[in-house]
Amino acid sequence: MNYLEALSRRYSVKKFNPELRIPQDVLLNILEAGKLAASSLGLQPYKIWVVESAEMKEKLIPAFYNPSQISTCSHLVVLVSKKAMEETYLDGYFNHISRVREQPVEDLNLFKKSITAHFGRLEHDDILNWAEKQAYIVLANLMYAAAIENIDTCPMEGFKQELIEDILNIDSEKEKATVTLALGYRSNDDQFQNMKKVRKPNEKLFKFI
Repeated sequence: MNYLEALSRRYSVKKFNPELRIPQDVLLNILEAGKLAASSLGLQPYKIWVVESAEMKEKLIPAFYNPSQISTCSHLVVLVSKKAMEETYLDGYFNHISRVREQPVEDLNLFKKSITAHFGRLEHDDILNWAEKQAYIVLANLMYAAAIENIDTCPMEGFKQELIEDILNIDSEKEKATVTLALGYRSNDDQFQNMKKVRKPNEKLFKFI
């Protein structure tokens, strides 16, 4: 199956088959695709929480306005965005670059100063808005990789943010639950899988100049 076939087959699943679980190696491939997502300045201002236990998924059901996906999916991914770029986070980022590239951290000082100055000019809401946009790039990568792996998904924003953060013990002072993604295998009785995909025609979507 090529990537266009995989994306054409993909749809936002409303009900998964609760008896089927994603193999661990396939799940790790999908998560690796999320890890490899493009990230502004390479900072990855997010965490990828993976809910796999039935007990935790059960606890999260009340947090969703449409609980059918949560109650039937194999795994639930919660993308959690940072609300600030702390000095300690930036220090850790540049120390990590130094280790991975075997480069003296001092050589990165100019880059670090420019990034620090940039974030120093931004308001709190600007940083969160930027971080959430980065999380959505991860979401797209996860959905694409899942489609290639023949794994079904449903991205979801319809949830009670504070309740999710409370259940998962997310530090809401520093982080925000931005978007979620249910993964699994579509149920045979999910009628939405038989509906034709509706997208804008090319002449209304693309503009060549």
